[in-house]
Amino acid sequence: MARVSPADVVNVPPPVEPGGDGRSGGGAARRAGITGIVVACASIVMLFAALTSAMIVRRGLGGDWQSLGVPGILWLNTAVLLASSVMIERARRALRLGRRESFNYLWLAGTALGLLFLAGQYASWRQLAAAGIYLATNPSSSFFYLFTVAHALHLGGGLLALLYIAVCAWRLRLGPGRRTAVDVAALYWHFMDGLWIYLLLLFRFWG
Repeated sequence: MARVSPADVVNVPPPVEPGGDGRSGGGAARRAGITGIVVACASIVMLFAALTSAMIVRRGLGGDWQSLGVPGILWLNTAVLLASSVMIERARRALRLGRRESFNYLWLAGTALGLLFLAGQYASWRQLAAAGIYLATNPSSSFFYLFTVAHALHLGGGLLALLYIAVCAWRLRLGPGRRTAVDVAALYWHFMDGLWIYLLLLFRFWG
């Protein structure tokens, strides 16, 4: 039987924690990333909850509230954002199965649809402006612009993360250490999707 020297024991690499990046503390980094995005989403929920409360209170203060409703283009934008979220989730599952090429195309498609959604939001603001509805036209339009712009800004941050991952994937630099970033970005993107559905319903029934 071969003898094991102390030097051999010292040089044995540490075990890789599942889901980690191959380095010590990879699992801790993953947990920190997930915790961080959950905290960020919670703070965004608090922000929009405060804005919703302010909207409901303002709506009941006087008779100057003129319901804006939901511009028709927003339904198309919603379908685009939902499709984007589906592509991102399919990409994440493809990565888990080791289908890297499928991941690249699906993730890129989801990112492109996210960009299309932002373009659609800009088009909706242009449509309202063309109809003479601006930020200060009435309280309903003020809150509509406030909510949609705030959502677009937060979604833009997620879009930057999607673009970063897409570039890493196409440059073949999407190692295990960046798979946590994939999960975190996907979680945030799905959250922004759900937040948009909430805003759409809010303006459908309260705007």
